Amino acid sequence: MIRFATIGTNWITEAFLDAARLVDSFELAAVYSRTEETAKQFADKVGAPRTFTDLQKLAESDGIDAVYIASPNALHAEQAIWLMNHGKHVLCEKPLASNAKEVKAMIEAANRNGVVLMEAMKATLLPTFRSIREHLPKLGRIRRYVANYCQYSSRYDAYKQGTVLNAFNPALSNGALMDLGVYCLYPMVVLFGQPRSVKAQSVKLESGVDGEGSIVLDYGDMDAVVFYSKITNSHLPSEIQGEDGNMIIDAIHTPAKAEIRYRDGRVEDITAPQDKPPMYYEAQEFIRLIENGEHESAINSHRHSLWTMEIMDEARKQTGIVFPADER
Repeated sequence: MIRFATIGTNWITEAFLDAARLVDSFELAAVYSRTEETAKQFADKVGAPRTFTDLQKLAESDGIDAVYIASPNALHAEQAIWLMNHGKHVLCEKPLASNAKEVKAMIEAANRNGVVLMEAMKATLLPTFRSIREHLPKLGRIRRYVANYCQYSSRYDAYKQGTVLNAFNPALSNGALMDLGVYCLYPMVVLFGQPRSVKAQSVKLESGVDGEGSIVLDYGDMDAVVFYSKITNSHLPSEIQGEDGNMIIDAIHTPAKAEIRYRDGRVEDITAPQDKPPMYYEAQEFIRLIENGEHESAINSHRHSLWTMEIMDEARKQTGIVFPADER
């Protein structure tokens, strides 16, 4: 059994635990929160036998093998590095950190300590994304990748009334690109690698984060266009355009249906069966790596995480989005 602790007491941690418990080797051993009251309440809710309020004690515990981190983005690197320096494997929510400098430090810590570090990007580990990768050659020469994730945030209403919640707080390294844009970029990097150039624009809110934006990326003989927003909705699918056909993807952040529409009019459904919750597959991959003595996923790899963050850094540079973490 792989004994897990969790950091973060929000809905995403609950969703992860619901999914991870379906993996045979998973065991929830503890939860961490900064206050005893919150830790106890969350532990009671999710059935954790132990709580921590001190990260040092969690890191030093011989009853914990791995930690799932779902704290604010600005805390990811510090917490992950501290834990890895004490021999803990780390599954860290997306985005992996605030910037590429932090990602590099996290990768160095993982390699130095011989532990698994993986970004919890669920999309690229889902069965239908695997099918997308396998069927991509059928499109012929790829000319364009278009990814779209625009979802109006319930917290934006409070923001417009003058209350800046975490989702729009630059101190926590948040905003539309970090929260939603990463879902468009990471699959692109897995499929096509590192782009030659990045051209970005965004709507910068008064708090200092981006409310929405778009990025055009040059791959030489193809381009990529991504759209993301926390202040508008969109119901458009995502698409990969090739000379022989187009691949339509229902939702790039959680692909559950995909089809190829060929130039001759044929339509091929390439949707793969999925009988588990989306986050099951990231937990399964992470645990598999630990059990097999591997230190890095081939799909959610260190390189893919770093390249994605470097794109996001450049996009933020071009659009004037600066986090306190960038100045540390």
